[in-house]
Amino acid sequence: AMVASDGLPHDVFPHPRLWGTFPRVLGHYSRDLGLMPLEEAVHRMSGLPASEFGLTGRGVLASGAHADIVIFDAATVADRADFEHPTEAAAGISIVMVNGQTVWRDGAATGARPGHALKRQDLQAEAAS
Repeated sequence: AMVASDGLPHDVFPHPRLWGTFPRVLGHYSRDLGLMPLEEAVHRMSGLPASEFGLTGRGVLASGAHADIVIFDAATVADRADFEHPTEAAAGISIVMVNGQTVWRDGAATGARPGHALKRQDLQAEAAS
């Protein structure tokens, strides 16, 4: 089963799982409860959804891929968002890269915005090339 969130990122008061879904799986379910190995947890939230949605070159670390990367400490990663502070950043995540550019470093956004919406025709053209 894939790990995903259907939260709306521009909500003024989002559900805490918008910010906490992925670190909760890594920290609580994988590390603390041992429900799945870390590698499986990462695959369920990266390679598996990318494959299911036809996002070629995403969700994998490979030559020629888009370099969407999260660097985290497996020993400390944890969700910290709650209903009082729903946008509280996770612990243990040091860097987030989108298309090879750092967008999050040491608890704060960098201001870089290298991402873009992926439309169905973009995905079909990308797959054909």
